[in-house]
Amino acid sequence: MKELILVSNRLPVTVEMRKESIQFVKSVGGLATGLSSLYQKYNSVWIGWCGVPAERLDHQEKEEIEKTLLKDHSSYSTFLSRNDVKMYYQGFCNKTIWPLFHYFTECAVYDQGMWESYIHVNKLFSHTIMKIAKPGDIIWIHDYHLMLLPKMIRKKIPDVTIGFFLHIPFPSFEVFRLLPWGKETLEGLLGADLIGFHTFDYVRHFLSSVRRILGYDQTLGQTSVDARTVKIDAFPMGIDFEKFHSASRLPETIKEIKSIRNRIKDRKVILSVDRLDYTKGILHRLEAFDYFLKKYPEYKSKVTLILVAVPSRTGVETYIHLKRRVDEVVGAINGRYGAIDWTPILYFYRSFPFHALSAFYHVADVALVTPLRDGMNLIAKEYIAAKSGSHGAIVLSETAGAACELNGAIIVNPNDREEVAEAIHNALTMPEREQRERIHGMQLRLKRYDVVSWANDFMERLKDIKNLQVNLMGKKITGPTQQRIQDEYIKSNARLIFLDYDGTLVPFAPTPDGARPDRDVLQILRALSQDPCNEIVLISGRERKTLEKWFGKLNIGLIAEHGVWLKPISKDWSTIGPLRQDWKEKIRHLLEHYVDRTPGSLLEEKDYSLVWHYRQTDHDLAQIRVQELKDAFIQMAENLNLEIMDGNKVLEIKSAGINKGVAALRWIRHRPWDFILAIGDDITDENIFSVLPDAAFSIKVGLQPSLAKFFLESFREVRLLLKKLYKNQKEA
Repeated sequence: MKELILVSNRLPVTVEMRKESIQFVKSVGGLATGLSSLYQKYNSVWIGWCGVPAERLDHQEKEEIEKTLLKDHSSYSTFLSRNDVKMYYQGFCNKTIWPLFHYFTECAVYDQGMWESYIHVNKLFSHTIMKIAKPGDIIWIHDYHLMLLPKMIRKKIPDVTIGFFLHIPFPSFEVFRLLPWGKETLEGLLGADLIGFHTFDYVRHFLSSVRRILGYDQTLGQTSVDARTVKIDAFPMGIDFEKFHSASRLPETIKEIKSIRNRIKDRKVILSVDRLDYTKGILHRLEAFDYFLKKYPEYKSKVTLILVAVPSRTGVETYIHLKRRVDEVVGAINGRYGAIDWTPILYFYRSFPFHALSAFYHVADVALVTPLRDGMNLIAKEYIAAKSGSHGAIVLSETAGAACELNGAIIVNPNDREEVAEAIHNALTMPEREQRERIHGMQLRLKRYDVVSWANDFMERLKDIKNLQVNLMGKKITGPTQQRIQDEYIKSNARLIFLDYDGTLVPFAPTPDGARPDRDVLQILRALSQDPCNEIVLISGRERKTLEKWFGKLNIGLIAEHGVWLKPISKDWSTIGPLRQDWKEKIRHLLEHYVDRTPGSLLEEKDYSLVWHYRQTDHDLAQIRVQELKDAFIQMAENLNLEIMDGNKVLEIKSAGINKGVAALRWIRHRPWDFILAIGDDITDENIFSVLPDAAFSIKVGLQPSLAKFFLESFREVRLLLKKLYKNQKEA
């Protein structure tokens, strides 16, 4: 039976060492709740740190913890030392990744020792996983603490199914590039089959960084890594909706609601609940509340801000300073506006149990959720869900992931105190009917896509991408397929072999002149062409002068400019038909205009086509310019009988109806063939694959959807296959 292995920095239970015993305290967090549903579908275990430094445990205590975790909680602990916790968790995770990914670049620390500790702890988790993981298992890794882990596992168990979910924002490329170890981090994440984020913005940022740093392009959120398709998608995490929606009916919650009402009286309640973290914007929120009371003095003694700041990283200097500043600002506001019978801010520096927190949600007229940056922010969703039979409004930061879903919220820029203050006023004065309508609309979304739906959705997409990988890998040329090709090759007497050049026989180069044939390529072509049974045709988009210069002395056929020029063996060049060139002057200035507007692009002129290359252009800019150029071309080229053809980082304008497939048919129809092989990597090569007879072998270079029957990973594999063909022929 498949096993689901859940992996996170901490376990869903925390071990507490007390004087006389070891205690196991169960987590009530959203992640543990959401993933608990998967235990019903899979034989599941959880791997994480138990919370106690390894030095505090003797051998017997460690054994007791391991035994109890496995027996009662289906969990395994990765034991971390005090130094691991200091350098990995408190260090790299919270002093480097946390501030950087939340755009607090000035707070990020780049320390080689902390990075090495991060690698070390990811390896420790990998060792724990390897003790129990088997081929066919599903491994779901969570959050920024373990971003190197997917690749580490992939190296040891190549066929295992791996999912990864990041619970914090993924920053834009301009921010991520500041990380000295960005390349290694991306490579680590891409060891997964499916990488999930809360919002599409984070997906877009990740793909941009992958493209710019690693050079991997993507199509519809899919990229190819070592001939393995990786899917990147958005999965906005939900909450346990029914738990919060029904909480106000619990006796403990009802008691808390009465207690709050007795203290607040009939005043309006604004609620702010957060961990005490600089990313949450608590100081900015207090400044906005201060401005609100100043601008709307009629609300003095009529409104109370309940500020709950849950202690976080209490030993870190940055957080100690933040706590001090919050204390000072709260005191200043209470001193400035307070009266004997009214305290503007009720400030709690502690956490609250579920029923007390639910009571706050139920009572609050306004939820003030304005983080400076937040991956999702489940507080906003919990507040909406808890509004069972009561009205309310939410002021929500546009930089929280939840803003993408909660379209009934009042969305604000958390840095604009005037806007936030005005939003508070709008929320307090919003008619109850409108409040209920907005709350109801958001509740429908949260109920439909709750935390269980989120977890199941991720697992279904993980299953889908694994099936896609299996289907694509079924087309990969393996031993038996290669042997079949070789056998057919050896027993045949009339062989036709079409070979693309750039990306098929040689890697792509930044400029057209940079991909000259090396000795190995020339030797392969020479060896194949020396067999009298073979007719080798090099079919390329390059101009004929270049092909003649590089390959004219070989005994092979040449097709240039995607089928415009043909040169059979021992014959002169000729065009495929009557062609015109007078259209060039009408189009050239358009392409030159786009060369000027697009740094890194260049214009190449062939005999019967014009080519705009953009391989060295910024990807995002190129995508915009490509579409602009296509639109402009359509308007300009009407009645010129031209077409624009997409290639690999090129656009080529040429006479309509001419392509590699049309040219290839000239050779296919020339005589009977008992063996036909075509290899290409480009979208233009699909035209060849489309005209081949059923018995022909067609091979796509690269893992993309194709008409080809098979695929190889790179030009290197193409060379190896071709070498085996002519070597086996000699042996035969």
